[in-house]
Amino acid sequence: MARRARPIQEINAGSMADIAFLLLIFFLVTTTMDVDTGILRILPPPIDPTTPPPPPVKKRNVFEVLVNFNDQLLVEGQPMDISQLKEKTEEFVKGYGGSDDHPNFPEFKVSEDPEVVKYFGPNYMVSKQVVSLKNDRGTSYEMYIKVQNELAAAYDELRNELAQQKFGKSYDDLLKDDANKDKVEAIKKIYPQRISEAEPENVGG
Repeated sequence: MARRARPIQEINAGSMADIAFLLLIFFLVTTTMDVDTGILRILPPPIDPTTPPPPPVKKRNVFEVLVNFNDQLLVEGQPMDISQLKEKTEEFVKGYGGSDDHPNFPEFKVSEDPEVVKYFGPNYMVSKQVVSLKNDRGTSYEMYIKVQNELAAAYDELRNELAQQKFGKSYDDLLKDDANKDKVEAIKKIYPQRISEAEPENVGG
């Protein structure tokens, strides 16, 4: 007597889509992804062709920072480690005690800005400093970020120091309250972050 073949049981795939969806959610939640590193900068407005060019900047007012293709620093013509850059930038930006007597530091002028006059007096001297940053085309992006961070940190520290001396609060604390907006603007005008970046070039080793 011939045996009857048993029917093949079908697999219930109704819940497979739910399982796949749950696995997808799991991997999205637990997987870490690299975050691109960038720099927060406000780009200058487009140049108006009818606007006359700015006057040339005197060499003594420029703090030169060069980065070559080997990620080596040359600051004011001297080799320098990245760990020293912030301190040297602060020294230059702050200048020689508000005096023009030292040729290795920038010139100063009396600020006529109303906000500076309001909080710091009518005869407050402000430096004409400019930081000039030049990178070689072979400079690594990591080194570029490090240099930018050190330069920005120098300005931040000077602003914090000035705010603490004048207002008893750090610059960072003043930024948290809109009521201190005028004080923040006054400090920024005393220590404006002037970082001029030239087109990449072959700086050399």
